[in-house]
Amino acid sequence: MGIGRLVAGLLIAAAAAHAAAQGGYPEQPLRILVGFTAGVAPDVTARLLAERLGAAWGKAVVVENVTGAGGNIATDRLAKSPPNGYTLGMIGNSSLVFSPSMYDKLSFDPVKDLAPISQIFVAANVLVVPSGVPAKTLAELVALARAQPGALSYAHAGVGTSQHLAAELFKFMAGVDIRPVAYRGTTALLPDLLAGRVSLSFANVVNVVPLVREGKLRAFAVTSATRSGVAPELPTMAESGYPGFEAVPWFGLMAPAGTPGPIVERLHRDTVKVLAQPDVRRKMNDLGLDVIGGTPSEFAAAIERETPRWARVIKQAGIKASD
Repeated sequence: MGIGRLVAGLLIAAAAAHAAAQGGYPEQPLRILVGFTAGVAPDVTARLLAERLGAAWGKAVVVENVTGAGGNIATDRLAKSPPNGYTLGMIGNSSLVFSPSMYDKLSFDPVKDLAPISQIFVAANVLVVPSGVPAKTLAELVALARAQPGALSYAHAGVGTSQHLAAELFKFMAGVDIRPVAYRGTTALLPDLLAGRVSLSFANVVNVVPLVREGKLRAFAVTSATRSGVAPELPTMAESGYPGFEAVPWFGLMAPAGTPGPIVERLHRDTVKVLAQPDVRRKMNDLGLDVIGGTPSEFAAAIERETPRWARVIKQAGIKASD
């Protein structure tokens, strides 16, 4: 009788949780944590989702920027939040795929501590230099760096980000010595880049293409496997003489591990509905973001698939979290 009552109680509780998730959830405001500064791709996308989801639910959805450590501070905070569906995170491959191979010890486990909802977008980085840099081509930039070992510097959006790894991969493949300078996101590095206080950057396409078009920066190539739709005139790094070169940022919506399945299902379903709206897709595509909108299992599979591949790259290039 005791076991029967226990099973019955568990079934009732599960049914109640399912009903609550389908009917009552969300009953209070939500927040989406973003590990980077305002104005960059994950922030812009999170705010777009927050606006549309808030309108659909009749509840406020607030974006909170928690910068630092290439997104790891926000990821850690998400992992330690109550698993009730009211704290979400726009989390990128820097935390989920790169960091486990770059840090001796992380305060969170990307697989055990987080629940995937949907992979949202993938973008490209662009190798840019200030207009005052004398190099007019990628080959000239490499020659300049080789002629002055350690003299040039590169700005990146945080240790462990795709921008950081792109530059370190470039150093390794091109055989150049360029000093890293870390910032809290792409928008934070732009003033120094534009002023020529740093020599180059692999920066997000969202932030630098407009500056390239204005003549304030000079672009050489994109880090994606294929050319970017927002700047199709730019070749890929692979096309520019570095075969196999690919280092792109992607982001997805996540919840803390232990979030009830029905809530994750609701979040996934409603998120995909927003991403399917024509004007949302158009806005994201105009920014150079390719919409994904996959399932939780597809998101988890992407993390599992990419982690060992990047572990090999990071080890081969000798990239450390202290770089």
